[in-house]
Amino acid sequence: MNIQIDEERSIIIEILKRMDVSEEDAKIVADVTVDADLKGFSSHGIGRFPQYIKGLRAGTIKTDTEIVVEKETVSTALINGNHRFGHVVTSRGMELAIEKAKETGIGLVGIHNSNHFGATGYYTDMALMEDMVGIAIANTEPAVAPLGGKEPIIGTNPIAIGMPSNKNYVSVDMATSASARGKLIEAMRKGEKIPENVALDADGNPTIDPEAALKGSILPFGAHKGYALAFMIELLAGPLVRAACGKEVTGTAHPEEMCTKGDLIAAIDPSKFGDTETFKTEVDDFISEVKAPENVFIPGDMEVLNVKKHKEEGIELDDKLLSQLKEISEEVSLDLEEIIGGK
Repeated sequence: MNIQIDEERSIIIEILKRMDVSEEDAKIVADVTVDADLKGFSSHGIGRFPQYIKGLRAGTIKTDTEIVVEKETVSTALINGNHRFGHVVTSRGMELAIEKAKETGIGLVGIHNSNHFGATGYYTDMALMEDMVGIAIANTEPAVAPLGGKEPIIGTNPIAIGMPSNKNYVSVDMATSASARGKLIEAMRKGEKIPENVALDADGNPTIDPEAALKGSILPFGAHKGYALAFMIELLAGPLVRAACGKEVTGTAHPEEMCTKGDLIAAIDPSKFGDTETFKTEVDDFISEVKAPENVFIPGDMEVLNVKKHKEEGIELDDKLLSQLKEISEEVSLDLEEIIGGK
């Protein structure tokens, strides 16, 4: 069955409010989650929502702690999220990065003691809306084995970059692994296989079984190149921002454990290098050159198409996910049927 965007948002907000999450925080979580589903990142949309409920129940996601700026300069900051919702902490971090970029040209914010924050591109979009370049990276629980090994040590470690433009949505949001872990979790929930050349089982053999892959390791994208990029992100989003790295990273896939991963986010103000409108025009001129042949896509085009599609058709809920949402709703005394109209 499909639900509409406003229905998804209402489900998330109403459930969270009944679990002592403030309306402000609930709306941020809902916005980030809906944004992922609209863009086609269903592995980070409402399908991931039950994980957050588990975190709330386990006390690994806090509802009443303060987000603290521990260290700060004119262009940098280090944030302790004190285990609030990752969506809330990272939004606050990008707001601070944008504020600093307006003053100095760049804002660079490190985050630790946060939580899973949904799709990375949401936060670079925040910079785009201020006519700034946005960059965000994070590390995650081990899922990728080092090149030549078979034991997971490195995370799926996403990276997102957004470029301001007058005519186009220019954004890349991707894991540095051949697949995001969430896609494997989603495939397992739906009873589907995963593509070949994505993962290995615990014995280091190729597998298309998502359950075996989750017990084994995910391959890096682009062989040694993806591995090298993931390796560097592990350190930039780990020790640099006073967060864990490698096997010490917990809580992004197993919500019953305290989250120890880190994030590093940046906003860059083009006006500090030249004229912003000129920069945006040059971005669009380059895109026109790239897209001169027919059927050429740029990073961000697929998301634009997916947003249009999902606004018209709604968001799909598979039977297992619907069952999970019904169970959660019953536990918090929410009439789910009233929201989705008895679908």
